[in-house]
Amino acid sequence: MTAHHIHQPIAPDHGEHGANQRKLFIALLITAIVMIAEIIGGLLANSLALLSDAGHMLTDILSLGLSLAAMKLAQKPPTPSKTFGFHRLEILAAFFNGMLLFFMSFYIFYEAYHRLVQPEEIKGLFMLVVAFIGLLANGAGILLLRKSAHTSLNVKSAFFHIVGDTISSGGVILGGVIILYTDWYIVDPLLSIFIGLLILKGAYALIMESIDIFLEATPKDINMDELLGELRKIKGVKEVHHIHLWTITSGINAMSAHVLIDDRLISSSSHILKEIKSLLHNKYRIEHSTIQFESKACGDDLLQDHVHS
Repeated sequence: MTAHHIHQPIAPDHGEHGANQRKLFIALLITAIVMIAEIIGGLLANSLALLSDAGHMLTDILSLGLSLAAMKLAQKPPTPSKTFGFHRLEILAAFFNGMLLFFMSFYIFYEAYHRLVQPEEIKGLFMLVVAFIGLLANGAGILLLRKSAHTSLNVKSAFFHIVGDTISSGGVILGGVIILYTDWYIVDPLLSIFIGLLILKGAYALIMESIDIFLEATPKDINMDELLGELRKIKGVKEVHHIHLWTITSGINAMSAHVLIDDRLISSSSHILKEIKSLLHNKYRIEHSTIQFESKACGDDLLQDHVHS
């Protein structure tokens, strides 16, 4: 039997990849500027909330830097020992960022406990001004990353960091208003606990999504039964088995399967292969697939067709 092989390099959309890197870099600059402003403002206002938020942002800067480094390394070409390239570095960075968010939330709970036990006097007006600047800057960061967060797990991790910063700034503003008019300092730790719970929720979702990719779970946006049904509708396909679906990195799904074809259409295997490839690419965003054709007329021999895209 004749074997057909179609090989194309696995690669994400480089235009989108480059745009994501630029957005992350801008987000890093925004976070760094706000962090410096909050350090200065926290010292002048004697605000532990602002200083803690600045520490929160320092962690974000380290995480964003890690994300940028990982995305750069992910562009390196495959090697004989790493045939899929370095795409998974992006997921590793996202997982690490999720863990940072997880521990950060517990640090906020720890600080909130101490503030509940012993509240400190804060200059509310100065605290408000600095927190408002931080809110505007973080809002710009959210608008910048919102769209890309749906296509890149790494950008999503950075997005959650900035969302946490934005919520924190909003909480500091609200706390500053209450403190300014009531001197009720206990509001600061109460808001910190609420912020910590929101960050913890985002961290959990990010960590679990990263783990799913590491465990090569079926992508959440692909219905296995529906996919099998679509494949079986292709003329010449009699059965599909030994199917595996997984995600290499954000936006790059992969599949391998054995496809039993009609004995009468063995000569049309190239056409069947093109139809399968088109379905996987256009409807299910599967960028890499390995299809092994089988035919009962061949006995133990197999028609082996591979699609790499």
